[in-house]
Amino acid sequence: MARLRLVSWNVNGIRAVHKKGFLDWFKVMDADVVCIQETKAEQSQLPRELATIDGYQSFFASAATKKGYSGVAIYSRVPPRGVQAGMGLPEFDDEGRTLVADYGDFVLLNIYYPNGKQSEQRLDYKMRFYDAFLEYADNMVAQGRNVVVCGDVNTAHKEIDIARPKENSKVSGFLPEERAWMDKFIAHGYVDTFRMFNDQPGMYTWWDMLTGARARNVGWRIDYFFVNEAFKHAVKGARIYPEVQGSDHCPIDIELEIG
Repeated sequence: MARLRLVSWNVNGIRAVHKKGFLDWFKVMDADVVCIQETKAEQSQLPRELATIDGYQSFFASAATKKGYSGVAIYSRVPPRGVQAGMGLPEFDDEGRTLVADYGDFVLLNIYYPNGKQSEQRLDYKMRFYDAFLEYADNMVAQGRNVVVCGDVNTAHKEIDIARPKENSKVSGFLPEERAWMDKFIAHGYVDTFRMFNDQPGMYTWWDMLTGARARNVGWRIDYFFVNEAFKHAVKGARIYPEVQGSDHCPIDIELEIG
């Protein structure tokens, strides 16, 4: 049996977090796979030590039209069988939000889901992205594949996942329709890995920097690792690292036992 540690972090700009000690954190975490969201950069724009980290293969997906927007990356110490950018749907792939890596025992989907706060149009885009992603994941499971899904989902699922549920009930990220989609996703047979091990309130992954919410732990849990039900047995641990600074999000991880 092999143990794998997978980490996910929305860094809110990989070049910005690089200046705040990202590579030191990376070395300490000593993960097998590190998934990054909101890189806000193409690989060619990065300093050499960040574009390719010693001992890891690196894969990037960037926005095709808007430079410095969105973007995801995977640093992998375990060589994947293959990696593709996007879900094969140009409308959603053009924003560089998805990387799919095949590790044989499972397929890893690293996703930066859209934010719906800007406008009704962006909320509609977010909900359609959600549905397209669910169909994509369901198709993989139907083909007999195990899936691990990670990233910034941009929705807090339940009241326990947000510090002020009533005040945010009409704010995108905690709207009834967004939370209902999360219910549907779970009902399709996907497991919130963190809640397998921790049922405590006050466990958040994002805080509003403008209001100094992090110091008061007035946050939202919007970053997740999910697995399909049949792969749940492989998950041996899941954690949140609120002490890690450098972004308005903090990292999360899971431990898998496979083979």
